[in-house]
Amino acid sequence: MTSLPDIGQRVLVSARALTHTTERAARQVGVAPFLPRLFADRFTHLGGFSEQEFRRSLGECRSFEDVRWAGYWAAFADEQLIRADAALAQLGGPCAARLFTDAVPAALGELLAPAVTLLADRGPVADPAAVQRFCAEHPESADAATALDALIKAMVYEFVAAWPGGSLARLRAYERSHRLCEVLLCALAPAMGVSVEVAHIPVGGGERVRGMLVLPVDAAAPVPAVLVSNGLEGTIAEVLLPLLARRDIGIGMFVMEMPGTYSYTAPLTAAAEGVYSAVLDHLAADPRIDAERLGMMGFSFGAYWSARMAAVDPRLRVAVSNGPLTHRSFGLANAIGMPEIMVSALSATLGATGVADLSRKLSKLSLAQHYRDIDIPLLVINGAHDTLADTRDSIELAAGAPDAHLVLYAGDDHCAMGHAEHWAALSARFLADHLGVRTPAGVVR
Repeated sequence: MTSLPDIGQRVLVSARALTHTTERAARQVGVAPFLPRLFADRFTHLGGFSEQEFRRSLGECRSFEDVRWAGYWAAFADEQLIRADAALAQLGGPCAARLFTDAVPAALGELLAPAVTLLADRGPVADPAAVQRFCAEHPESADAATALDALIKAMVYEFVAAWPGGSLARLRAYERSHRLCEVLLCALAPAMGVSVEVAHIPVGGGERVRGMLVLPVDAAAPVPAVLVSNGLEGTIAEVLLPLLARRDIGIGMFVMEMPGTYSYTAPLTAAAEGVYSAVLDHLAADPRIDAERLGMMGFSFGAYWSARMAAVDPRLRVAVSNGPLTHRSFGLANAIGMPEIMVSALSATLGATGVADLSRKLSKLSLAQHYRDIDIPLLVINGAHDTLADTRDSIELAAGAPDAHLVLYAGDDHCAMGHAEHWAALSARFLADHLGVRTPAGVVR
């Protein structure tokens, strides 16, 4: 049950959003009260930041305004790049600035490979103590570990600077974050035992999907593959880095960002079905991929699309929807307590001109009439107390789809972030079982 203080805070946040006074209040008390409840968790989990340190930095941020917000967080990224420079110099490697050019030194992967586990095995919740522990156990590789950790943290700080996208300074930060993600994953792919490819897939209307394809390198036959999509303001790195820990299960992964966000130019509509369908076409045409064994996994708004595509694309054999918004989450009641920055991001993604137009566009996305059309195995995951979406969407989706399995985590929030290690293993096993993959004992933890 929602407490009175929680209700009061949600009403206050909504009042600030309706009167467009959030920025004025943030200048006085900071941005933290006007952010989603899980904001700090998602970035500390991804970057391996100390929660206390990140929350202190967050508490000192005083503006959502584009240049001020992006500049504030980019300064932390710059500090990490200086740290990376010092370690790379000790290794005889390139300066960090060269990583943002087209000519990334081929030796980068070899220099960082001794510490690859810090990237490859971090899982859904990166341990802030992992680097210190690694350096104590492998002092000969301390410079590699420091450089890699600093570059990952710089990437995540640039992601914070880019959040939630849509404006000029934020998009510049997004490109820097995306670039670091591509450079690190491609450079360290051999050390991780996988192939990592950057893909640009034309999908019509002048749009293209920018994604990353991860495949096993030693497969004797075409492998099954899963299309993975995140949501409103997530990036490829946010999804892909945690999934690397499951890279040995024999399933390829193509990770993309949701249409309407970041690198796309057109707003999100129901026609994005065609975008996801074009990506599935691309995967099915790849001779390294078994076109008869395709799955899809989505997170948050991306979970909407994994459910929707499960209903309309017969090529999918299995789907996972974590934290789905499908029907009730699109109603005005769910907007109470939504921070102004999120309302703005959602409006920009859908190309809405105001609150009424946003409500109309969201209502057109309702998936309720498609639940019965999902005739493949579907795993629905969420926290039982979702503060961003309506948990009833998860329940009703699972109840309506004929072969659905629902896992709700008591006391947890959107996408069950507090139980990420558990549902990550559960999802990997579910996908492997229904795509006909035999995994070695102990691989899916």
